[in-house]
Amino acid sequence: MPKLLYIEASPRKSRSKSIEVAHTFLTTLQSTHSSVDVDKLDLWATELPRFDGDTVEAKYAILHGQSHTPEQAKAWKRVEDVIERFKSADWYLFSLPMWNFGVPYVLKHFIDVIIQPGLTFSFSPAEGYKGLVTGKKAAAIYARGGAYGPGTGAEDYDLQSKTLAGILGFIGVTDFAHIFIEPTLAAPADVEATIAKAKELAISTAKAW
Repeated sequence: MPKLLYIEASPRKSRSKSIEVAHTFLTTLQSTHSSVDVDKLDLWATELPRFDGDTVEAKYAILHGQSHTPEQAKAWKRVEDVIERFKSADWYLFSLPMWNFGVPYVLKHFIDVIIQPGLTFSFSPAEGYKGLVTGKKAAAIYARGGAYGPGTGAEDYDLQSKTLAGILGFIGVTDFAHIFIEPTLAAPADVEATIAKAKELAISTAKAW
């Protein structure tokens, strides 16, 4: 049975437009693939490993080919557990708002945990960087107050989708669908129309999986 990891990065919950559209995606996917196993990762309710102290020293020990102390081994196991949960999925769904043109800090924290050499990517002088998370599908639902799409003149400020697409592509996830909800600070009727359009795309994307 396929497994989908749903990574939720909005703290607004019932008021979140990205979560609202994500639920449409999930409902459609579950009706199309009745056996899909959905693992929800709410980044606001998850305690991720901090990258300080024993954790960062454990990473540098690996980079320098050194053994871990017991404390470092325990700290690094927490990182490996998060990465294993991520890599065990066949499909990924992200829902996230734009914060200061980029991603919420909880998602950036998650990214900093999972992007690790030897686990999600490798490097060699012959091949350069190589993603190790391959053969997966991903979709992301982005909500943002302004409009940053083609023709808006504000394309360069979109560090939200560029960050996520760049990171996932780096580790090997290239089959990636993008669904945008923008601008969410428009007139209510316009926002409703935007949400409806995003839901249509979410439905068609989920059915294609």
